[in-house]
Amino acid sequence: MREQHHSSNYRLTVRLELANRPGVFARVAALLATQKANLGAVDLVDANRDKMIREITFDVPGEAKAAKIVEHLKKIKNVRVLSVSDRVLQLHSNGKIEIHSKVPVLSRSQLSMVYTPGVARVCEAIAAHPEKVYSLTIKSNSVAIVTDGTAILGLGNLGPKAALPVMEGKAMLFKQFAGIDAWPICLDTQDENEIVRTVKLLAPVFGGVNLEDISAPRCFAIEERLKKELDIPVMHDDQHGTAVVILAALQNALKLVKKNLSDVRIVVSGIGAAGVACCQILLAAGARRILACNRKGVVFNPSEADLVRAQKDIFPFIHRDRPEGKLLEALNGADVFIGVSAGNLLKPADLKRMRKDRIVFAMANPDPEVDPDEAVRLCRVFATGRSDYPNQINNALAFPGIFRGALDVRAHSINEEMKMAASRAIAELIPSDQLSEEYIVPSIFDKRVVEAVSAAVREAACDTDAGHPRLCLIS
Repeated sequence: MREQHHSSNYRLTVRLELANRPGVFARVAALLATQKANLGAVDLVDANRDKMIREITFDVPGEAKAAKIVEHLKKIKNVRVLSVSDRVLQLHSNGKIEIHSKVPVLSRSQLSMVYTPGVARVCEAIAAHPEKVYSLTIKSNSVAIVTDGTAILGLGNLGPKAALPVMEGKAMLFKQFAGIDAWPICLDTQDENEIVRTVKLLAPVFGGVNLEDISAPRCFAIEERLKKELDIPVMHDDQHGTAVVILAALQNALKLVKKNLSDVRIVVSGIGAAGVACCQILLAAGARRILACNRKGVVFNPSEADLVRAQKDIFPFIHRDRPEGKLLEALNGADVFIGVSAGNLLKPADLKRMRKDRIVFAMANPDPEVDPDEAVRLCRVFATGRSDYPNQINNALAFPGIFRGALDVRAHSINEEMKMAASRAIAELIPSDQLSEEYIVPSIFDKRVVEAVSAAVREAACDTDAGHPRLCLIS
């Protein structure tokens, strides 16, 4: 049986005072084992002849379980709980990012150059030649991460303040993986017009805009308006970053089962931001049999005659209030299931409705659409959005390289060709002889990823006239 995995969402560090007698710590370890907690670090803080103080770190599947374990620890004889700390909350203390100066200011001379009076010359140079803003300021390497907090992870509408930790994390990934300076911008409005207007007002500072955690269907209109009204690349990552990685993973999974994208029956659960973009990119890549479902049932099932039109604009063919069947009915004879919806929608046995060599991407977080420990035994290829299972379909494989490539050639947009190029680059990082059921996408820590994706995006941008002509000549 596959071992149960726990994510580090609830990683606790507990400081204990234990009587210095044989078997006392063994009772602590036994309790954690019976409660199915994953014991991690065990550190000795202090010890004398009578007692010792240890810090133990362990992972648990949820907050309620963590509280229960702490209560049990308090009841163990000769053990006293001194403190309990949540490692995740500690890590976020006072925020996760900060600004660093690239130039030291240690003298009057340096001050006069980075600020007044010297900076006036730079201002005048940009005023005379506005394009110099890219060479003389942070604009060329900066991205705005914009949210209104209406669709935070799988948690829903928690507002802009609660969204800030996610945006900080996103900024960290931009910097670590692609060397891009990204800035969290959490807007205290859910009005479409105000969001568009605010981003436009902020745009002079940035070389690109990453929209994040904005609920559907508003996110579609906001992205389209900003793409039309700004001359810098705008991408809603929940849509397109996710879709790019899904396509890469599916292309490699289909190689394993020796099936063609144009032949397979694909069921998509969820027709929000990620689901719509997923269907759109699969259609563009050649898929011809896609059924997409919302809570009511199948709401996207284009006929052969409608495929070409759906490839260009999917929205007229999504009938959200007129379902044509249920999700379970759609699974009958399906080759591929892609879940971008909600946890525990399916029972593992439901997957038996699908064809042999079934491919299942259950990406709801933190709980996938079907129990991973049971489902993996029923699938040829199984993937989730989580880091504690193989085949993590994570949009961090896409967005750092996409924006790196777009910024490098000062692209005015991120078009479909650039996204398709990014997907191919991700897929091709795994040679056919290295593909396996548990290795269909590279790790987000694979240093080749950003380099490959950014190179592919730069080339596609230049080939489609989305990049700056002079920079395209250089690249």
